[in-house]
Amino acid sequence: SKPTVIKSSATFTMACAVTATVKAKPEAVWALLTDAVKFPSWNSTVTQIEGEIADGQRLKLTVPSAPGRVFSPKVAIVDQGRLMTWSDGFSPMFKGVRTFSLTANADGTTEFSMAEEFSGLMLPLIKRALPDFQLVFQVYAEDLQRAAETR
Repeated sequence: SKPTVIKSSATFTMACAVTATVKAKPEAVWALLTDAVKFPSWNSTVTQIEGEIADGQRLKLTVPSAPGRVFSPKVAIVDQGRLMTWSDGFSPMFKGVRTFSLTANADGTTEFSMAEEFSGLMLPLIKRALPDFQLVFQVYAEDLQRAAETR
């Protein structure tokens, strides 16, 4: 089934979320989401990840939707195999928090959800310069489904 993307926006906040059912166990999906080296080989929305996707680590991330920019989110593993966040920036000026969550379904599939929330006083000024997260999130989820289901 196709991923579902929801986007919302206000003056100082903007959010985008995607949910998708992946025909694989949560462990297999988690393994893909936390392997920095192999990430770009299955996910077309990421060019490169430097660093280790582990609790407390800071990554260097390059993406095709923002050429020439390097993002350096900090990883927090909230619940191993189920919930993780990546956060970048600082309040109150500008902050982005991405939350990944995996839920095991009774039929052996996994409910994958990824949500990003941007907030801060600078948001109205830079909103137009941000990539189209709706499209990025759609592709991200489709790539994840393909990678997990063909392992």
